[in-house]
Amino acid sequence: METTQAGRGWTRWALPAAWAATRAVLLLFMLRVWIFPGPDVTVDVSVIYRDWYEVLRTGAFPRADVTWQYPPAAALALAAPALLPFLDYATAFYVLACAADLAVLLLLRRAGRGAGRSPRGAWLWVAGVPLLGPTVYARYDVLVTAVAVAALLAAGRHPRTAGALAALGALLKIWPALLLAGVRRRASWTTALLTGSGLVALFASAAPGAFAFLAFQRGRGTEVESLGALPLHVARWLGVWEGQVLLHYGSVEFLGPWVSTVSTCALVLSAAAFAWLLVWRVAAVRFGAHTVADAAFTAVLLFTVTSRVISPQYLVWLVGLAAVCGCLAGSRMRVPAALVLVAVPVTTLEFPVWFAHVVASDPLGIGLLTVRDGLLACAALVAARSLWRDTVVRAEGAWRSPARRGAAAPTRAAPAARLPAARRT
Repeated sequence: METTQAGRGWTRWALPAAWAATRAVLLLFMLRVWIFPGPDVTVDVSVIYRDWYEVLRTGAFPRADVTWQYPPAAALALAAPALLPFLDYATAFYVLACAADLAVLLLLRRAGRGAGRSPRGAWLWVAGVPLLGPTVYARYDVLVTAVAVAALLAAGRHPRTAGALAALGALLKIWPALLLAGVRRRASWTTALLTGSGLVALFASAAPGAFAFLAFQRGRGTEVESLGALPLHVARWLGVWEGQVLLHYGSVEFLGPWVSTVSTCALVLSAAAFAWLLVWRVAAVRFGAHTVADAAFTAVLLFTVTSRVISPQYLVWLVGLAAVCGCLAGSRMRVPAALVLVAVPVTTLEFPVWFAHVVASDPLGIGLLTVRDGLLACAALVAARSLWRDTVVRAEGAWRSPARRGAAAPTRAAPAARLPAARRT
C-alpha cells in the first residue's frame, strides 16, 4: 500500500516538477544568464516589441512600419508588460509569456482527467515547448496559443465562450479562426461573429492604422524557412538562381526571379487546403468529443505547411493544439502529433542555432529545412487522412457523399457482422 501511494505521489508531482525545471532553464536563456547558440532571439522583445509598445502608448498603431504584420488585438499582448511596472519591458514580457505557458499546462492537466481523457496532452506540452528554445518566450505566440487552447477545451460545454475566445484569438494572430473548422454548434459561430465584429469596430474607431497590416501582408514574399523556399534554396546552391536573400517585411525572404511564382503557388495550395476543409465539412457525419480538436489541429497544420512563411514560433501553435488532442483518448492525431514533436528540435537547429546555414543555402541548411518541412508536410497529410476516415462514413469499400448514403442501403437483410460499421446499432 505504501508503495502504491508513493507511486501515485510521484506521478502527481512529476508533471509540475518537469515544467518548473524546464521553464527555469528557458528563463535563464531569456535573461542571458546562459547564452543560447545562434543569433540573439531576445532582440525582438527588447527592441522591436518595445518600440511598437511606445507607439501603441500614444493611441495609434505603428502603421508606418511595414514590419507590423499583426491584427489589432496584438496591441493587447504587446502592451501587457505595462501590468508589471516594477520590471523592465523585456523581463515583464518573459514573465507574462511564462505565465501563459503555465496557464496552458493547468488547462491541459485539468482536461486530461476523467473518463475518456488522458494526461498525455499535458506531458506533450511540457516536453514540446522547451525543445523550441528561447524563441518560445521571445514571441507573443505562446499567449495566443493559451487563448486557442482555452477555446478548444471550452467548445464542448461552453460553446459561446469557445466562440468568443476563437474570435479574440483571430484578432490576435488570425490562425485561431481555424479552431471553428469542426464546430457544429450555432452558438459558437454566432458568438464568434458578434465578438469579432464588435472588436473590429472598436479597434477601427479607437485607433488609426488598426488594419494597416493587411496591406503589409500582401507585400510579403517567400520566407527562407517555408516549404516553397526549398526549390529556391536548391537552385541557389547549384548556382542557377541569381536572386537575393534579404531582411524584408520583418523576415528573411527570397527576392528575385521566380519568387512571385513560388508565392503564387503557395497561395494556390492554401486555397486548395481551404477547399478540402469545406468538402470535409460537408461530407463529415460522425462527430465525437475529439472531432473539434482534431479538425482544428488538421486545419492549422494544412495552412502552416502551405504558407509563404513558416516561422519557428508557428510550432508553438501546433504543439498546443496537438496537446489538446492528446488529452482526448478518442483523438486520431497521435501520429501527426508525434511528427510535430519531432519537428520541434529540428526547428531549433535551423533557427537560431544554424540559421546562418539556412540563409547561405548550403547543404546543412537545406538538409535541416527538408527534414523539418518534410515532417510538417507528412503530419498535415496524415492528419487530413485520419480526420476524413474518422468522420466520413465508409461503405462498400468506397467513401460516399451524404446525399448517397440513404440510397446505397442494402436491398436484403445481411448478418449484423457484415453490415457497415457506421450502420450498426
